[in-house]
Amino acid sequence: MLHAFFVGRAVAEVINDRTERLLTDSLSWLGQFDAEQREALRQFTEEVMARAQQVEATYGGGAASPFANGAASVDSPEDLQATIDNLRAEIAQVRVALQQYRSSTT
Repeated sequence: MLHAFFVGRAVAEVINDRTERLLTDSLSWLGQFDAEQREALRQFTEEVMARAQQVEATYGGGAASPFANGAASVDSPEDLQATIDNLRAEIAQVRVALQQYRSSTT
């Protein structure tokens, strides 16, 4: 009977060790994956900014710029929020027009 206790205890210790090793390896892999994704995002952001600066340099940021009318330029977070609000309002108008169209055709 005492032998079964020690066997059970040994089984529990082995399972505990393997579970701990599996958890540690999983967390290590997850940390590595996260770091790789952050690096990929950083590189993507740098590439986007470099291309934007190249286009800006090409057009000189003046009146010849395709963004000179201000439609795609955003100077501050408030401007960005205003642009988002305007787009949401336009989407709502399109939805209403679409619903009216659908109800008039049926």
